[in-house]
Amino acid sequence: MTQAQVSQRGIQLSEAALQQVKRLQNSQGSDLCLRVGVRQGGCSGMSYMMDFEDASKITPEDEVFDYDGFKIVCDRKSLLYLYGLMLDYSDAMIGGGFQFTNPNANQTCGCGKSFGV
Repeated sequence: MTQAQVSQRGIQLSEAALQQVKRLQNSQGSDLCLRVGVRQGGCSGMSYMMDFEDASKITPEDEVFDYDGFKIVCDRKSLLYLYGLMLDYSDAMIGGGFQFTNPNANQTCGCGKSFGV
């Protein structure tokens, strides 16, 4: 994957995050995509949501980002808050897991799972 390909996507994945979501996908079923979005709530006003869903649930109102056959799906309203998001993954014992780096957030909470705009 080249840098030019990555910068054309509204939601970006690090290589570590891509490998982790593929591992999780394989354990749950092969025809799943990753839906990423936002909802009201959390310490800072909005919280990230992320879950696998069947690819048949992708609608024309969704934006789909393809990573070598793995699809990330985001509804257009959420994408207004997430465009340019970098999703990373760390397996560190302290502070590990998925990390969201959102260029649209003007504040984030200490846990990194919610933000404000």
